[in-house]
Amino acid sequence: MEVSSLPISASQRGKLISAGYTSLSSLSSISPSHLAQDLKISENEALEILKVASRRSGLDRIDNGACAIVNGAQTAWDMLHEEESSVRITTSCSDLDDILGGGINCKEVTEVGGVPGIGKTQLGIQLAINVQIPADYGGLEGKAVYIDTEGSFMVERALQIAEACVEDMQEYNSFLRKDVRACQIRKEPKDFLDNIFYFRICSYTEQIAVVNYLEKFISEHKDVKVVVIDSITFHFRQDFEDMALRTRLLGGMALKLMKLAKKFNLAVVLLNQVTTKYSQGSFQLTLALGNLLQLRSGMMFFICLYLLWLFLK
Repeated sequence: MEVSSLPISASQRGKLISAGYTSLSSLSSISPSHLAQDLKISENEALEILKVASRRSGLDRIDNGACAIVNGAQTAWDMLHEEESSVRITTSCSDLDDILGGGINCKEVTEVGGVPGIGKTQLGIQLAINVQIPADYGGLEGKAVYIDTEGSFMVERALQIAEACVEDMQEYNSFLRKDVRACQIRKEPKDFLDNIFYFRICSYTEQIAVVNYLEKFISEHKDVKVVVIDSITFHFRQDFEDMALRTRLLGGMALKLMKLAKKFNLAVVLLNQVTTKYSQGSFQLTLALGNLLQLRSGMMFFICLYLLWLFLK
């Protein structure tokens, strides 16, 4: 249950979300003094917030607890069948698709890391286009959400990729279709751009707010099949003195994204920067902010595009 539903003032709800307390479970084991310190409020005010959250959490368990447990049961056989029948989004690179078992898997969170200029944004834009490929051509015929934290999204490049995608489908028609006229391409490059919902993010608080808003947005746009965040840690690497708060915020965001992927049967792709880490006598590339996002939901892939580039050279 979200803290946005608590019967408290709007300013208190805003302070809770900004401090990383987005769900009632995140308030279940915290002390009033700790909460007061995080929210920069009095201990009495923090105590009242915790009392309200405790009462609301108890009512929610009474009303929904038993049903949630029964409805959530699933056999291992069902899980295997679900995994085998899951759909994937092609990356337009056969080698990368092979590494991923056929492409970017839906119902999963995929994190992609690489050095600057290696092609992370290019891959993100490519996925936002490829997810729209019609079902007749092996695609998902879906739409994309692109969350841009760095300002690196290039609409001109997206148009070029869309034009290339249309050309590929036309070439597929001419070589493999018996009746070309009956299989005319109805999608135009501008149609691909119409199906990319773009969010420009300028701070970590905006990023948290958009991630919290995604569930409502996707409920209203059920044909969204991929969410790309470019990049996931950009705003969290700057001006953060409270490391515990940063860990809590990123962990809560990762859990929400995994829940979204599972609930709406879509792919979540997190583009991430890399940094160097000194280990065993040498410097090695590692994902920015370390293992903060390494949470599993069925299966999560971690790819370093730099290593992939070396492999494909």
